[in-house]
Amino acid sequence: MPNSIRTTSNIQTATNSTLATFKAGDAVLWAAVSNDTYKLQPSSDKRSNRLVIRHANIEYSFDTDGRSSPDDALPSLFHDTQANRQAIATLYSGSQSSQRKIIDTTEADDDEVILISAFDLRDIACDIDNAATVISDIGKLLGLIHYEKIDTRTAISMARLTHDTAETWTNLLQAQLRGINDTLAMTAYAKEVAK
Repeated sequence: MPNSIRTTSNIQTATNSTLATFKAGDAVLWAAVSNDTYKLQPSSDKRSNRLVIRHANIEYSFDTDGRSSPDDALPSLFHDTQANRQAIATLYSGSQSSQRKIIDTTEADDDEVILISAFDLRDIACDIDNAATVISDIGKLLGLIHYEKIDTRTAISMARLTHDTAETWTNLLQAQLRGINDTLAMTAYAKEVAK
């Protein structure tokens, strides 16, 4: 996965896919914790080749490749360079004063990632849920009409309300889709969006 945002912030050039290595004395960035620079120190356990950072009176240990555990998919540490600071600032939308929780649901072979706020994702989920409820209600109404469980005047009134509701939700979902498609148009899926 060379050139991925998830790996290029840990290397010196965007085309190099080799992970950085660290040693005691290196100045590093630990973006998940703060914007501060940390100095790696040797482990107090002389049998261990792990490196440590002392933060908030707690000692955190890392392998020489910057991972906190050999099972981690990606490193936690980055060399403190201007390029890495810029990459981290870009990842966090230029806001270096507030830490954001990033929930990564991407796969290892994903070569494009879109960051979306939890607020926007919640709005999309709510719109889909509400539209599904409306479709279910329309189905129930059609069932009542089909089985002649409501009189003709009520059926006409309910059909009018159902039509208005369907139009409203169609407009809301189309607006939501336009916003999603505008974002997708900036990706490799632009050709599919244009169809």
